[in-house]
Amino acid sequence: MAVRYHDWIGHHARRTPGKVAAIDLASERRITYSQFDARISRLASFLRDALKVSRGDRVAVLALNTTDTLEVQFACGRLGAVFVPLNTRLTVPELQFITADCAPKVMIHDTDLAETALSAALCGVATSLLLGPDEAYEAGIAAAKPLEAIEEVTLDDVSTIMYTSGTTGHPKGATITHGMTFWNCVNLGGPACIGPSSVLLTVLPLFHTGGLNCYTNPVLHAGGTVMIMRAFDPGTALGLINDPAQGINVFFGVPAIYQFIAQHPAFAATDLSRLIVGGAPMPVPLLKVWEARGVALQQGYGMTETSPAVLVLDREDAARKAGSAGKPVLHTEVRIVRPDGSDADIGELGELWVKGPNITPGYWNRPEANKAFFTDGWLHTGDATRVDEEGFYYIVDRWKDMYISGGENIYPAEVENVLHQLTAIAEAAVIGIPDPQWGEVGLAIVAVKPSERLNEADVFAHCAANLARFKCPRQVRFVTALPRNATGKIHKPTLRREFSVASEVDEAKVANA
Repeated sequence: MAVRYHDWIGHHARRTPGKVAAIDLASERRITYSQFDARISRLASFLRDALKVSRGDRVAVLALNTTDTLEVQFACGRLGAVFVPLNTRLTVPELQFITADCAPKVMIHDTDLAETALSAALCGVATSLLLGPDEAYEAGIAAAKPLEAIEEVTLDDVSTIMYTSGTTGHPKGATITHGMTFWNCVNLGGPACIGPSSVLLTVLPLFHTGGLNCYTNPVLHAGGTVMIMRAFDPGTALGLINDPAQGINVFFGVPAIYQFIAQHPAFAATDLSRLIVGGAPMPVPLLKVWEARGVALQQGYGMTETSPAVLVLDREDAARKAGSAGKPVLHTEVRIVRPDGSDADIGELGELWVKGPNITPGYWNRPEANKAFFTDGWLHTGDATRVDEEGFYYIVDRWKDMYISGGENIYPAEVENVLHQLTAIAEAAVIGIPDPQWGEVGLAIVAVKPSERLNEADVFAHCAANLARFKCPRQVRFVTALPRNATGKIHKPTLRREFSVASEVDEAKVANA
């Protein structure tokens, strides 16, 4: 018999009703667990009775960070509906593909993104709902009665669909179950020292698994307090961390976040002593900058499909094992696998496979992807990994062509599909090249048809109109032809060798100019 989903907010509302659960920094709204529970209950009732949302229906949210997004997540849980957080950085065509794929019954959005949301909602979304103090969302909550009974939902039921960029040029919706989210809270709770006294400053977007599950959901699961920043600003973040009255003691970011903070003038004088700090794998020089301020960045590794924690490096090992993503979390198994499916030896490079209750059951409407990415319950991560004699894992490179820019996964095939919409292009490839600020950025290598003309500005303008900004290539190189292997496929290792070096030389010239 499947284990029943347990409502965390309702539990804490009974146990610690007056404790602050969430703080919306933009609106300065402070919500106790009792108030949070009541708002979620009325929102669930409004969604069910007025907007006809029922079990299995999808509810999409397109909004900058707000505590309202968390209310929608938990209200969907009480109805057995499916929460779909949408990436606010995507263009209308990208969002239209997603809404057509998952067919949300309701689109909830804020005023800053109203035009984008309504354009995306044209693809079959029945109802849109505007956030804001005088808008339909608040009016619906105020008018609704508390939900009388929570839907019978198990840990195996889908709670969320979180879209990730696709290797074939289209995003895939990773299905996230209630159990995955719960096990992630358990897996991260110990290493991150999360408990009722935790006060988290959330700066990553809540549409991203890093913002939602590292560590917003784990802190709420433990009965702590989350402070939600609408959009990241390093100076504001440092001011909040430095203020003892705020009590912030937990923080999580991606490399770009930590670099922006370290470069801010207030960094040197900010009191960081209370912080437990976690993050995605980052360059060793950046780790040293934070280490010099007495902060051990607790690195880890995960994916949207793994909810996301897989590996975590304990704080006491952060300096000694700089560059490692750590060891497997408690309720997760990992393997390093050779191309023939056998297990790699210690120190040998192989692909990381992951298995456990925190792993997605599959992708929404993607049966072919589910066959390709899973073997006997093991998820193929596509990441080249090795493990040392002490059991510490190192993410060395990616088997796939995906690169990471500012914490966002970018798949070249998606960008290449957009580039090929330009009729002047004969062939094109995109690779990630090193960048001191973002970790990696995209470089487009383009061959133009003999009878056509094309310049950098044309490429940049076309990408800006069809791709989220973080996916757009930052550089363009024109060539007469792209290198190919014996089977006719574009040979990206050759491109990386030639153009990564060339880009570094170009950057050095700029720096020395």
